[in-house]
Amino acid sequence: MRSVFREDHEMFREMARRFIENEIVPHLHEWEQAGIVPKSVWRKAGEVGLLCSTVPEEYGGAGGDFGHSAVMIEELARVNATAIGFTTHSEIVAPYIVAYGTEEQKQKWLPRMVSGEMIGVIAMSEPGVGSDLRSMRTSARRDGDHYVINGQKTFITNGGNADLMVTATKLDPNAKELTLICVEADRAGFSKGRLLEKIGLKGQDTSELFFDDVRVPAENRLGDENKGFGYLTHQLAWERTIIGIRAAASIEALIEDTLQYVRERQVFGKTVFDFQNTKFKLAECKAQATMLRVFVDDCLGKAMRGELSPEVGAMCKLMGSEMQGKVLDELLQLHGGYGFMSEYKISRAWVDARVARIYGGTSEIMKEIIARSL
Repeated sequence: MRSVFREDHEMFREMARRFIENEIVPHLHEWEQAGIVPKSVWRKAGEVGLLCSTVPEEYGGAGGDFGHSAVMIEELARVNATAIGFTTHSEIVAPYIVAYGTEEQKQKWLPRMVSGEMIGVIAMSEPGVGSDLRSMRTSARRDGDHYVINGQKTFITNGGNADLMVTATKLDPNAKELTLICVEADRAGFSKGRLLEKIGLKGQDTSELFFDDVRVPAENRLGDENKGFGYLTHQLAWERTIIGIRAAASIEALIEDTLQYVRERQVFGKTVFDFQNTKFKLAECKAQATMLRVFVDDCLGKAMRGELSPEVGAMCKLMGSEMQGKVLDELLQLHGGYGFMSEYKISRAWVDARVARIYGGTSEIMKEIIARSL
């Protein structure tokens, strides 16, 4: 039994699982072929209260906590619905606006994000910059009551569907300080690039964003000038824990799928499960998954109590993503040649999991963060 969740969390899980099974799973292959999820799916999710569950009730949200967030993350991971960008929208973009937005900004954007009418993205990554955020080049020049933004972003999750971009900029190109400015997609001078072709997450609309003299009212600035880096890093512990939560749920679901497969698959007159090697491999996977589950739930509990530190968030991401890669590789091997076929969930999940060691900060960056606390 997992003590981190309450009864209301489990009720939310039932609703989320039902929606995912009915509205998402049957269409995943189609969306992966298209490289994007229809906006109508977002609106359906908003109608039943599955988006931005932690947004306060006065802005249209459910006023939930990180437990509700984790439930949605886990249920999407359970079916490997990596095409769905709800997590970035609900757990990264919306919390920035809740934490640093003005009352006017919250009233203007949050209800539309909760309903699925407006899809949010975090426009942070740039070509050639990688993890070194302070080296970004996107500029914002003050011009009276407006900012004029120029630059380019890449690897943007939900970029194809994006309606609102929380955009990291520099007021002084030679300085290291960042300023966050919210840019609506209908602003003159803003454009979206092509959907990027990836080895995994094929249904997720990852794209480039271009800002060419985009004029944005000064009231669209999120928080204070030159405080953006602090805002970004303050939220990173939870964002990295999300990756650990997703990894743990993915591993558990795929162990169950693999158990079913090896118990049914016949070879040399007996099931694959009857071989000692299979049992030993699955025993190791189960032991590792159990160890990860205990740690991830402890991290989730800390997040719910407001006690999650940057180094523990980094540990959660590091151990979750690394273990996911290793365990899924073992599970794929137990499928034999069928594990190499895209029709099997294990093959798609194996490829999709590779990016977990890269995005949200590479494993190497996680080690740096942990080492600083030693």
